[in-house]
Amino acid sequence: MANGDGRTHFAAKIGRIPIRNLAPVQPEDRWPSKAFVGEVVPFEATVFREGHDLIGADVLLIDPDGVQTQHRMGPVGVGTDRWRALARLSAPGTWKFRVQAYSDDWATWRHNADIKIPLGQDVELVFAEGLQLLQRAGKTAPVKDAAAAFSDTTLPPEFRLAAAHAPNLEAIFAATPLSSLATLSEQHSIRVERERSGVGSWYEFFPRSIGARKNEDGSWTSGTFVTAATRLPAIAAMGFDVVYLPPIHPIGTSFRKGPNNTLTAGPNDPGSPWAIGSAAGGHDAIHPDLGTESDFVAFLGVAADNGLEVALDLALQCSPDHPWVTQHPEWFTTLPDGSIAYAENPPKKYQDIYPLNFDNDPIGIREEILRVLTYWIGLGVTIFRVDNPHTKPLDFWEWLIFEVNSKWPEIVFFAEAFTRPAMMQALAGVGFQQSYSYFTWRNTKVELEEFLLQISRDWSAFYRPNLFVNTPDILTEYLQFGGQPAYKIRAALAATASPSWGVYSGYELFEDVARPGSEENLDNEKFEYKPRDFARAERIGASLAPNLTQLNGIRSAHPSLSQLRNLDLHWSDDDAILVYSKYLDGQFTDAGLPDGIIVVANLDPHSVRETTVHLDPTKFGIPADSPFDVVDLLSGQRFSWTRDNYVRLDAFVQPVHILAIEYPKGS
Repeated sequence: MANGDGRTHFAAKIGRIPIRNLAPVQPEDRWPSKAFVGEVVPFEATVFREGHDLIGADVLLIDPDGVQTQHRMGPVGVGTDRWRALARLSAPGTWKFRVQAYSDDWATWRHNADIKIPLGQDVELVFAEGLQLLQRAGKTAPVKDAAAAFSDTTLPPEFRLAAAHAPNLEAIFAATPLSSLATLSEQHSIRVERERSGVGSWYEFFPRSIGARKNEDGSWTSGTFVTAATRLPAIAAMGFDVVYLPPIHPIGTSFRKGPNNTLTAGPNDPGSPWAIGSAAGGHDAIHPDLGTESDFVAFLGVAADNGLEVALDLALQCSPDHPWVTQHPEWFTTLPDGSIAYAENPPKKYQDIYPLNFDNDPIGIREEILRVLTYWIGLGVTIFRVDNPHTKPLDFWEWLIFEVNSKWPEIVFFAEAFTRPAMMQALAGVGFQQSYSYFTWRNTKVELEEFLLQISRDWSAFYRPNLFVNTPDILTEYLQFGGQPAYKIRAALAATASPSWGVYSGYELFEDVARPGSEENLDNEKFEYKPRDFARAERIGASLAPNLTQLNGIRSAHPSLSQLRNLDLHWSDDDAILVYSKYLDGQFTDAGLPDGIIVVANLDPHSVRETTVHLDPTKFGIPADSPFDVVDLLSGQRFSWTRDNYVRLDAFVQPVHILAIEYPKGS
């Protein structure tokens, strides 16, 4: 800005002590960063100053009620100028934080005194400077004792200096540093949402398959919400928190897909639930085969009685038979020949689905979708898994999530977007509480290490990954050809690497036969009924359910696994052995003891692997050279470990160690 004489006003962009690169902050700081209730968040900043004087830094954290707390930061590594403090965010709402840096005058004086006085350099001048500092420190007994020692020239210099290291004096300056040049950074916001937005175990199943039966004439009797409810106690018994249902709406008949995604459906084929809409209604209707609105509400009640939340699919697309097609043709794209454009991803064509056009009538379509969501929220739905959000405008999601969460902050939106990183990050940035991830396609040690650092470090300010091990659309080669060991390995990784993970029904039965040339299950449940005999599989030992139950039990018992940003990688001498740990300091656990987990996984589902793993014990609160005891939470085996440990993992017996560190009381 120019002043009256044409000169430009100077506006400082840095404080007396530079504070830069605060975290957690979203890229561009366009939207608040995110956390969930109970999350332990690392706050960081780059803080430095000219010369050699020592500095300190604190995080000033303001909760939604306006109460400010101060958290001492410490250096990250040596010579990085990076500072960090951990703080648990305990209430939902908007929190604010900034960093305060300062010259630590007492620490600077003591550092210089410890060097100069033993060398006999400027001894009395150094003590005089120390006395001046003590005059600023008040008149407590430890300060008076130190001042008396500094002033007593009859004492040897080393005795006088020892007073500066008195424990009671150190405690005073540790609690309240003797500082100057205090500098404040800019302020940033964090949106803290309910715990389920970041922590949970998900189970996906099709209600129409539970209790479905084939009749003598080849027709099917669909499962209903009443029959589907009978599955809920078993899901809860496995330790899952969320039941996710594919679309429960009426399904169109025009261009209905048949088994295995064939273009022609027979009279008994139910069609894909994602081809939404028929004469029976659209997105605010329930498929008549599943039951009534009252049946659905009763299903929600049974879920709640079993400690489960229900996630409903929000798929913003229509079959050609959807009421919107005739009522609001402007919500679709009309081609030059007068036909409505169906979904395409050339060369793939999806004739049974019309995508919505969000630009012809943006206000009308936004209001209608908000109305639909309001209806389901009114029935008791609290979570929406959103199908293909990356094919809709980003500004629409920014608006919709803001509108919904402003009125119902408990609502969770889960983005099903397997797409380019920029869009995946942006969807999370504008407000999606959870996101699918690249996890299903990261199988080698190098791939997984890169992925784990990405989700726990690079994207953690805004992106919450839900590590689904499979979906109706995804049956990776690793699962197709890895046998039961592959299923155990992937489940163990998903359940321990992220606070949120999920399975699609059939995973526990090791369903691994793919449609030729695809990553989808043969006889895909998207296009047909698929009743399963889960009880029989468990009776004959052909079910992974006991293992899933064990994994969810481990997650519940170990609070370090409910955190995302506390993951650290370690090393092994084998390219197929992945090693990582998760640690939570005792000040953040209910028991007051640290909680540490070490995961050692054999990623090769076809062999026995023997190797040495190399740990950095300081990452989980143990001195580098100290031995420590661990117990394998899967097998019950106990080991005494150090930094370097021999490991043998047989893929066909036990491909993964999940080791709990046994911390002594008082640690």
